Amino acid sequence: MEYLTLNNGVKMPLLGLGTFLADGDTGQKAVITALDIGYRHIDTAAEYGNEKQVGQAIADSSVARDEIFLVTKLWNEDMRNGTFTTAFEESLNRLGVDYIDMYLLHWPAGDYVAAWQVLEKIYKSGKTRAIGVCNFQPHHIEDLRKVWSVVPVVNQIELHPELTQEPLRNFCNKLGIAVTAYSPLGGPKQAGRMMDNPLFSDIAQKYNKTAAQIVLRWGLDIGVAVIPKSANPARIAQNIDIFDFKLGKEDIAAIDALNIDRRVGYDPDNFNF
Repeated sequence: MEYLTLNNGVKMPLLGLGTFLADGDTGQKAVITALDIGYRHIDTAAEYGNEKQVGQAIADSSVARDEIFLVTKLWNEDMRNGTFTTAFEESLNRLGVDYIDMYLLHWPAGDYVAAWQVLEKIYKSGKTRAIGVCNFQPHHIEDLRKVWSVVPVVNQIELHPELTQEPLRNFCNKLGIAVTAYSPLGGPKQAGRMMDNPLFSDIAQKYNKTAAQIVLRWGLDIGVAVIPKSANPARIAQNIDIFDFKLGKEDIAAIDALNIDRRVGYDPDNFNF
């Protein structure tokens, strides 16, 4: 496993397990499988409806809690309703833990500036080791910048070879905000189409890896964390097998060139939930 030191000194594993759409027993088994084979970064959210199962998997695992980097998120309705602290405590209770490793604003919804100020209080209380945001564009971050006393450690965004987000990555890097890529393989709806690009199979053959491993390694090599979602034990194992090689500059450049600014998820400046 490779780690990134965040701007507050906390170390975050660069590969994590995404759990979106992995609820019930399926999600619980996926987390147990991931922890058993070496994952230490687990990403969930209140809106995913699986915090209880994720927490149970962590409790059932042989991995010590302090070795696990656990991430969850404040949902949009709580930002609109002002129920910031209550929502955090409910996440803690569902997860069955005493603290969160990283707590994020899920989208720039409602009064996200006020929400951020409450996250700062939660952070200073010690109940979360780090705080950050998801799906924030530069102008959203600038809104926070006017009031923050704590700089977000992470901006978790959709990022893959067809949406490389270079301007946003550069903006975040200048402020010391790390980037985590969700849907790093193109998302569940588009992954097959994107991964069929012969470039990936050509590069995969060169490194004796799979196309998915090449794309995940590309993410690490451009300086972002990646949280691929899978409930398939074989794919969970495949996705972590990316730490014994690095891509050459020419391969990174070839993958970078696939960018067409194609989103598979929602636009942070145009969503209705």
